[in-house]
Amino acid sequence: MSISRFMSSVFMITLTALAVINDYLFIVVVVLLTAGGLYEFFYMVRKKDVPIYSYTGILIGVLIPISIFTHFLPTKNWELLFIVIGFLLILFMQFARKDNRNAILGLSTTLFGVLYVAWFFSFLVKIRLMLPGMAGVKLVAFILLVTKCADIGALLIGSSFGKHPLLPKVSPNKSIEGTLGAVLMSACTALVFRSFLPATLSLPLWQIFFMGAFFGGLGQLGDLSESLIKRDCGVKDSGKFLPGMGGVLDIIDSLLFSAPAFYLYMSSLNTLK
Repeated sequence: MSISRFMSSVFMITLTALAVINDYLFIVVVVLLTAGGLYEFFYMVRKKDVPIYSYTGILIGVLIPISIFTHFLPTKNWELLFIVIGFLLILFMQFARKDNRNAILGLSTTLFGVLYVAWFFSFLVKIRLMLPGMAGVKLVAFILLVTKCADIGALLIGSSFGKHPLLPKVSPNKSIEGTLGAVLMSACTALVFRSFLPATLSLPLWQIFFMGAFFGGLGQLGDLSESLIKRDCGVKDSGKFLPGMGGVLDIIDSLLFSAPAFYLYMSSLNTLK
């Protein structure tokens, strides 16, 4: 690992730990990462000459986690209201344009960016608010550890034993061995930090193991999805947010799938109090 990547990792780990503990720092970091992720997404798409509405998309995107955090009543349990309003706003903006070529492509791509980055990432806020006090903090910490430790497993196993490419047309550096290492690392991390889950769940160890493996696998799928977008747009990194680590999307991509799935899974458990 390069010095720049090591220092960037230390910075992100420290910032994440502080944000998870402090409510207001948490929402500030989520909003900033959401805005940064959307900006990078729209920047990449703009390279394909798609007529997107980037700033409108960023505005709508950051309102989603804010509305969840502040319990904004008009969007309670239905924060997609902002996406509907955003769609109508963008539609009226399109009517005002003289050139309507690729209008459908621009509208759908803008909305996809809001859903893919802002809505998916905002599930971290939902997880944080599922339980009061430190219980919610532990839930967020659990899914962050399970998801991000997969990257460590993928790096260690992939660099040492990776011989069989996973999806070379999408991400040539990823191997089957590295992916298996990522899933195994997530499963073991879930076992180690099982005390972060509510005691009322009383889940058996084997279920926690496979739960960790499942969310770790989703994190790897999120990483591959961003690799697909970058390859389609012809870029190596989504941005230059942190030296050695790439852009914001490169940092949060694995959480975009695992966070929503974890929230839905935890919400389905009747024993969660």
